[in-house]
Parts: sequence; structure tokens; C-alpha cells
Amino acid sequence: MNSAHCFVIFLALIFITSQAQTQTQTQTQIQTQSIIFHPQPQPSFKINNTQVSQSAASCSYTVTITTSCSSPRYTRDQISLSFGDAYGYQVYAPRIDDPSTGTFERCSVDTYQITGPCLYSVCYLYLYRSGYDGWKPESVQVYGYYTGSVTYYYNTFIPNGVWYGFNYCSRASGPKTTTSWLGHVFQVVFCFKCWKGLFGSM
Repeated sequence: MNSAHCFVIFLALIFITSQAQTQTQTQTQIQTQSIIFHPQPQPSFKINNTQVSQSAASCSYTVTITTSCSSPRYTRDQISLSFGDAYGYQVYAPRIDDPSTGTFERCSVDTYQITGPCLYSVCYLYLYRSGYDGWKPESVQVYGYYTGSVTYYYNTFIPNGVWYGFNYCSRASGPKTTTSWLGHVFQVVFCFKCWKGLFGSM
């Protein structure tokens, strides 16, 4: 096999591998979008009661909650919030509701300053509702000095008695496919043989 044939086959291997990687990335993006746009109930979610000791760092977060215009006119339900990172640090804000001040009324925007452990990045957020009036948030935005800003779009009614929301933490590292791994191996082996044959003939 001459060097020209080796080069053509090598380019073909690169193309096939890149196509496989592109297809895998597209499938991963589709799966990710289904997670992003659809909050899920999390019955197994637990508050880990992360406490900020005097020696530990604490950070302040601005949480802005927009209530949908299709939500009930007002709600007397008890609303709690929790968010955190992939390393076990968690911020928990119980009972952020306050019917006496018009919190979570239809079409309203409510902003909170919440203090908790310093997070690396906010990769999950859950809301908890307990009551009979119902409540439909449109979005929840969390901003921290170190974490930046992230917005979770609900636009759906929160079920009663269960933590409900989003978890992006498991998306930090995508699965490596056998196809792309084998493609790289073939590229290296084939390239070695081609160049060895090419330089051996010189």
C-alpha cells in the first residue's frame, strides 16, 4: 500500500470518527434539553442541613422568583426553596412565603437575599409547596458573586408535598462512547503503520 492510499484511508477514519462524535453530541443535547425544559419531582431529595459554622465561608445569594400570570390570584401555601452544587454544598430556605405581604401573587416578582454555604456553581434547584391553593412559578433566578447567574424556567404548577425542579449536576461529564474511543485507536495505529511504511521506503 503506497503513501497516497494510506493518507486517503487516514482521512476517512478521521471523518468517520468526527461524524460519530457529532451524532453522539446531538443525542446528548436532545436528552439535555428534555431535562432542562421539564422540571421533575424528586421524592428522594433530602435537605442535608448544611450549616455554616463560624470558621466556614458563607455567601449571599439573590433569588428572584417570578409568578406566572396564570397562577391563582394569591396563594397561602407554604413554599420552600433549596439549591446547591455537585460537591454537596446546599442552600436551604424554608418558608419563603408570606401571604400577608402579597408574596407569590399572580404576575408578581419577589426577590430574596439568602445566605448559605459558598457554592462552586448552582447545578440543581428545587421548590417545595404544601397547601391547597396551588402556585405556578414562571421562573427562578439565582445570582451569587462567585457562581454568577442561573435561571430555571418552571412555567408549571408545583405539585403538593414533593420537592420539584431541576438537577443538572450529573451532566458535568458526558458519557464517552465506544465508537469515538475505538476510532481514535484505529487512527493512531493506522497512522503509525502508514508513516512507518512511508519513511521506511525513503
